Amino acid sequence: MRYWLILLWLWPVAGWAVSVDICYNYDCAVHAKVQLTSTQMRNVRELFIDATTPQQERSAVSLAIALLEGDAAEQTPTGNDKGGNVADNGVDGRMDCIDHAHNTTAYLRLLQRFGFLAFHDVLDPVERAPLLLNAHWAAQIMESASSQKFVVDTWFRDNGAPAVIYPLQDWLRGASPND
Repeated sequence: MRYWLILLWLWPVAGWAVSVDICYNYDCAVHAKVQLTSTQMRNVRELFIDATTPQQERSAVSLAIALLEGDAAEQTPTGNDKGGNVADNGVDGRMDCIDHAHNTTAYLRLLQRFGFLAFHDVLDPVERAPLLLNAHWAAQIMESASSQKFVVDTWFRDNGAPAVIYPLQDWLRGASPND
């Protein structure tokens, strides 16, 4: 919580940035350090101001991930990423589910570090269908009060679109926005 108070004090100060490690080009082949400015983080914080329930916070998370992906796309070729693995085949900046799970988890940890998550904890990425050829990875959060787990998945949509969030059990059974 102290980090949050320090950041509130620093926000008027120009020139500070926080660094986030992201990856792309499938299986995290390329890593990049993205610098997020105080203005960008203030824009993200605004999404959480009115979140007074876990459901509202998950909605804010979905939009915050979209903003952070857009900010990263200004510094990396990840703006070229299209939903799934087919529409951007061979394009610099493309991302598979491993890249998405890594990046989304990094963004979620940043949200947690800044104190924006009041109702959720960030967990390690999760895999579904681990023994099948169509394995899929995604980031994961857990609602603090209920211990219910949710998947935050950005792989299905183009870069910068809101993340889809499903209860873990639904996602493990194959839930996708294409259903």
